[in-house]
Amino acid sequence: MSQPAGAAAHQQPDELLLDLPPALVTGEAVELELRPASVLTRGLALALDAVVQLAVLVGGLFLYVIATDGADEATLAASALALSVLALVVLPFTWETLSRGRSPGKAAAGLRVVRDDGGPVRARQALVRVLATVGEVWLTGGSVAAIACLASARGKRVGDHLAGTVVVRERVPRSQLAPLEAPPELAAWVRSADVGVLPDQLAVAARTALSRAASLHPASREQLLGSLASEVAQHVSPPPPAGTPPERLLAAVLAERRDRDRVRARAARERRDALHERSRRLTGL
Repeated sequence: MSQPAGAAAHQQPDELLLDLPPALVTGEAVELELRPASVLTRGLALALDAVVQLAVLVGGLFLYVIATDGADEATLAASALALSVLALVVLPFTWETLSRGRSPGKAAAGLRVVRDDGGPVRARQALVRVLATVGEVWLTGGSVAAIACLASARGKRVGDHLAGTVVVRERVPRSQLAPLEAPPELAAWVRSADVGVLPDQLAVAARTALSRAASLHPASREQLLGSLASEVAQHVSPPPPAGTPPERLLAAVLAERRDRDRVRARAARERRDALHERSRRLTGL
């Protein structure tokens, strides 16, 4: 909803920026769809998963005792250990891998595990998280996981730090932002400029300001975009042409940053596919 012109005119530039928590940032500085889950929501999802796992463990033990009436204590102990591994390790590893980061509890709470770069979680990362869960959740009653989540800006527990993952909310309203395009008069300059050192937080602030520019009072808009353009220009080399309007400078830098990010992602995907193909040929599979 647009703010009243009079109110916006009295706000300082910093007050017009969204106070966004640390999140995943794309090349175009759009990170509104991937927000780290809160500790409370993660705790709820973990509790639901624990209920499912304990139900499997207790139910399996009950059925085993009935089916093997009269078994000795050593056999029962070995069976209990095997069922514990099944319920606490194999089961969560399987559902997190096959569902690409969603367990029953996370699905109910609208959460998903993703890599730090926003990609889907892989089997290796799922295994690391599950093994860490045994220590930081089951053996310590969840105290280690809770402390780690509270100490992390993204709510990451120890398993997330080891695996390079983060739990994000899936049920966040999608922001329909107009795509950015580099102004024609700045295309040649921005293609040769170094924009990779632009901090993520500054890029997000610039993208947010551009998306809200039309709703701001003209004086506040000029002040805000001018301040951001000056800060962005300090991280770009060579500097933009003299007299470049702030809004067009921000659009050019963010659009180029997005395009380069796409090129890097495509190159990484092609290298990975080529490596998989070589491995397939060498193994004959």
